[in-house]
Amino acid sequence: MNEFELIQNYFNWPLSDPTIELGIGDDAGIFDLDSGYQLVTTTDTLSEGVHFFKDTTPEDIAYKSLAVNLSDIAAMGATAKYFTLAITLPKLDENWLEHFSKSLKKASKKYNVSLIGGDTTRGALNITITMMGIVEKSKAIKRSGAMNGDNIYVSGDIGDAALCLKKINEAEKPHKAEMLRLNKPIPRLELGIAINGIASSCVDISDGLEQDLSHIIKASRVGAMIDVQKLPLSQSMANYIADNDDWSLVVCGGDDYELCFTAPESLHSEIMKIAKICKIRVTKIGVINDSKKLKIKGYDGHSKSYQHF
Repeated sequence: MNEFELIQNYFNWPLSDPTIELGIGDDAGIFDLDSGYQLVTTTDTLSEGVHFFKDTTPEDIAYKSLAVNLSDIAAMGATAKYFTLAITLPKLDENWLEHFSKSLKKASKKYNVSLIGGDTTRGALNITITMMGIVEKSKAIKRSGAMNGDNIYVSGDIGDAALCLKKINEAEKPHKAEMLRLNKPIPRLELGIAINGIASSCVDISDGLEQDLSHIIKASRVGAMIDVQKLPLSQSMANYIADNDDWSLVVCGGDDYELCFTAPESLHSEIMKIAKICKIRVTKIGVINDSKKLKIKGYDGHSKSYQHF
C-alpha cells in the first residue's frame, strides 16, 4: 500500500458540508467563507511518549488529537468547521489505521467538522491536526480583554487528568472516569459560542490553570486573585486532596481542556443561565485586579505547570 492508497482507504470519507468545494484528493482543499466572518485556526501535535503512552489505543489517540484542537477553537468563541491531518507512522499497520480512522471519523461527525486534507510520512508516531473555525468579524474572544474587577470562571472540574497521569506513573490503577478525562477530554464548543459577547477573555486549560490563566494576565496587562477552596473538583480529586493536602495537580496539572474565562460581575447571572442551558458546571474562582500578578490563595507551592521545553 502506498501513501495515496492509505489516504484513500482510511481518510477519504464522504463530506456533507456544502461550504467545501474541494477536500482530499488534490494539492489543497478549497472552502467558502461567508461574508462578515473571519477564519480561526490552531495546530496541535501529539507525540508518543510525550502526550500519550505507547499502549494508548488508536481510538483514544484519534479522539484526543481532534479534541485538543477543538478546545482551542472553543476558547475563541468560534464554530469549528474544517481540519487537516498530518500523521507520521513508524510502520504501515492496517489494523491500527483501521481503528484510528474509524475513531477520527466518528469524532469528526460528533463535532460536525470535516477532514479536508493532510499528509502522511514515516517516522516516530506523531499526530498533527490543524483545526479551522469561523467567527463573526472582530467577535473572537481573545486573551487580552480581561478588565479590573472581572470575575474569573472555570468550566467543569479540573485536575483529574493530572491525577490520572500521576497514578499511572506510580503504577497505580486510575478510575475509569479519570482515564476518560485524560484520554477523552470534552471540548467545550457549545459553551465557547454561548459566552461569545459576554466573556471579556478566555483560554483553554491545557498546560495547567496557573500557567494558562497567566497568559490572560500577561495579554490583558492585569493581575488576578483566585482561591483554591473555590476550584471545582471531582470526588476523586477532593479525596486525593483530603488525604495528601496537595493542590498542585489542580493548580498546575494539564490536559483538562476546560475553559477559563473572565467576565464583568454584572453578567454573573447570565453566565449561570448559560451554564444551565449548556449543562456544564461553571464556577467562579476569583477576580481580576490591577496587580499585574497572579495570587493563588491557599497555594504556596512552586509552579509545576507543564513546560514544552
